[in-house]
Amino acid sequence: MQLSQQLVLVTGGARGLGQHVTRAFAREGAQVVINHLHSVDAAQALAAEVGPNALAVRADVTDRDQVDALFARARAHFGRDITSVVNNALATFSFNGDARAKADAIGWQAFCAQFEGSVRGALNTVQAALPGMRAQRFGRVINIGTNLFQNPVVPYHDYTAAKAALLSLTRTLAGDLGPDGITVNMLSGGLLRSTDASAATPAAVFDYIAANTPLRSVTTPAEFADAVLFFASPWSRAVTGQNLVVDGGLVRD
Repeated sequence: MQLSQQLVLVTGGARGLGQHVTRAFAREGAQVVINHLHSVDAAQALAAEVGPNALAVRADVTDRDQVDALFARARAHFGRDITSVVNNALATFSFNGDARAKADAIGWQAFCAQFEGSVRGALNTVQAALPGMRAQRFGRVINIGTNLFQNPVVPYHDYTAAKAALLSLTRTLAGDLGPDGITVNMLSGGLLRSTDASAATPAAVFDYIAANTPLRSVTTPAEFADAVLFFASPWSRAVTGQNLVVDGGLVRD
C-alpha cells in the first residue's frame, strides 16, 4: 500500500519527534491521526497546519479504553481503519546525563513508568489496530527505540530497559502477525538535535556525538522521521522484526 493510501496513527504525534513524523507522512499524502495527551494546543495547531488529512485525538495510550475510543473516532472521521501505527509516545523523561538516577538511587517505580509508556502503550495500540489490519490483510507497526542498548554510554537504566523490552515485543509480534500481512519493526536513534526530551542536554554532548559520527553531525528529528517512512512504505514489504539504527553511524554493530 502506497503511503498516500494509508491512515497512520502517530502516538505522541504533536510535538518533539512525533510532530516531524506527522509532517513526514502528511507530506507524502497520508492521512494522519495525531495522538496527544497533554499537548492539546500543539496538536490542534499541527492538525490545522496539515489540513483535512489530519485529526488530533487526545488519548492516554496506557489506557486501553481510551485507545479503543481513539480508533473508533478515527474510523468514524476518515471512514476506514488505521493501516499503520507509529508508537512514539514517551513517558515523561529528560535526557540529562548529569541528572540521571544512578544504580544506587533509582527506584522500581521509575522502571514501571517507562514500561507503562513504552510496552503497555505499544501493546494497546497494536491490539486495537489488529481487527482493521487483519481485515485489510495489511498493517505496519513501527516502534521507536534507542541506540542505548547497543551503546549504553549514559546509564538511563529505566528508559533503556523499557526500550529493550519494546524491541523484544517488536520481534515476537513480527513472528505472530506476519501471516496476517502485518510487519513490525523498530527504529532506534540516539539524541536528536533537538526535541523537548533532549532540551536539557548540554551543547558539549551534542558536539561530542557529532565528532564521533561518520557524517559529523547529530541526527535531526526530521531526518529520523524520513527513515520512519521506509518501514511504512512498499519498499519494506519483506522486512519485519528488525531494528534499524538511525544515528548518523554512531553505532555500527
